[in-house]
Amino acid sequence: MTLTEDTTTQSLRQIGALVRDARRHRGLTQLQLAERLGTSQSAIARIEQGNQNLTLELLGRLSAALDSELISVGRSGPTHLRVRGGTPLSGSVTVKSSKNAAVALLCAALLNRGRTTLRNVSRIVEVDRILDVLTSIGVSASWDAAGRDLTLVVPEQLDLSAIDADAARRTRSIIMFLGPLLHRAEDFRLPYAGGCDLGTRTVEPHMIALRPFGLEVEAHAGEYRATVAPPVARDRTIVLTERGDTVTENALLAAARHDGTTTIRNASPNYMVQDLCLYLELLGVRIEGFGSTTLVVTGKPVLDADVDYPLSEDPVEAMSLLTAGIVTSSELTVRRAPIEFLEIELAILAEMGLSFDLSPEYPADNGRTRLVDITLHPSQLRAPIDKVHPMPFPGLNIDNLPFFAVIAATATGSTLIHDWVYDNRAIHLSDLTRLNADVRLLDPHRVLVEGPTRWSAAEIVCPPALRPAVCILLAMLAAKGDSVLRNVDIIARGYEQLYERLVEMGAQIEVFSD
Repeated sequence: MTLTEDTTTQSLRQIGALVRDARRHRGLTQLQLAERLGTSQSAIARIEQGNQNLTLELLGRLSAALDSELISVGRSGPTHLRVRGGTPLSGSVTVKSSKNAAVALLCAALLNRGRTTLRNVSRIVEVDRILDVLTSIGVSASWDAAGRDLTLVVPEQLDLSAIDADAARRTRSIIMFLGPLLHRAEDFRLPYAGGCDLGTRTVEPHMIALRPFGLEVEAHAGEYRATVAPPVARDRTIVLTERGDTVTENALLAAARHDGTTTIRNASPNYMVQDLCLYLELLGVRIEGFGSTTLVVTGKPVLDADVDYPLSEDPVEAMSLLTAGIVTSSELTVRRAPIEFLEIELAILAEMGLSFDLSPEYPADNGRTRLVDITLHPSQLRAPIDKVHPMPFPGLNIDNLPFFAVIAATATGSTLIHDWVYDNRAIHLSDLTRLNADVRLLDPHRVLVEGPTRWSAAEIVCPPALRPAVCILLAMLAAKGDSVLRNVDIIARGYEQLYERLVEMGAQIEVFSD
């Protein structure tokens, strides 16, 4: 259909209003948005006034810069959800592969001169963003016909000057490029999101891990500036000051191509780190201490192998699906759950009175991760005696902690949820009060949950945090009546087809856009 001039003008004005509203929602000035796009403030003003012709490429860049889908071609994006709750779920659901493992292995592929094929990769936004960065610097990436397996081929020379800055600034995982790239360039720059203070805090634990390999990084507003000097020692011991997952991964990525032995102490043995170790072993890197807090890595200067690696299942998604069944009092089976990374969570739930059965263990496709099928039974829960708090693995996973706020709201008694890791994330859990939960914020790290809750329907705007956003959705499944969850794009960062899979189990969820 050919648009008339009046229709075109009206469309440009509507898009301009969307750009203006999204910019204001992000707290950006016209000048700041212009800097993100590499254009002028006057051009942004013309766009917002509807006086600028727009190409699809420019619309895509605007959407990326504003982290908001301004317009879709061919289909509507999952903007809002309408949830009719109060109905039990049933049947079974299979856990998909790990988001955090996928991101780590995409970064690790930069080490390999051969072909890397990753099997059963979740199609989520965070994966797409890393792929956008990789392809922008010259990496070849292709999906199989089913869209599940991803093959990566890294060129001899990377074009770091062509890096997709918008995509890089929209993923925190860009920091895991430091470990691989220090072997490929004497100096380089990486875009990142946030100001100087955030950047300094974010990069310092990584620098403690990477300085022994000759890397120095200065964090400026929106950019890491890295220089690399030849490392002095062939063998070295690194003591991580925090047992962080991405910090451990960066140390492993740096050690993998170092011609010597690197001992990493206080390493995270969490699930995504184990996936990375298994992949590096396929490349010929020798790693002792798998699954422990001390890793001894014997690297190789050249890694050149054609490898296939099937990603392990995601324990955080498994906990999300278990929570959906618990809060809706459902008879439900969660298949292919990585039990090693859920044992503490299940022990707490058993203490709270949850009835469940575990199948015999069986291996994941990677041959190492232990899987089970977990069948839930409707249960009357009671509050745990002790507070619920995260710890580094093998403790309760920090990403699983928010789900216990929703679960505690269904239990009889008072539960203290203590999130000592993240500043202010606990605040988002107070949104559960909109659904009639008794959730009291004690300070930025602690909430007190009093149950049981008689959930009631409500309309809520999604908080800007992935796990609390999912918690609100799961609580809506338990609330009788029609609830609306608005601006749910953030959920796609970490979950593939979550709404559709819940619907397959009997949930009543409608995706709609304004």
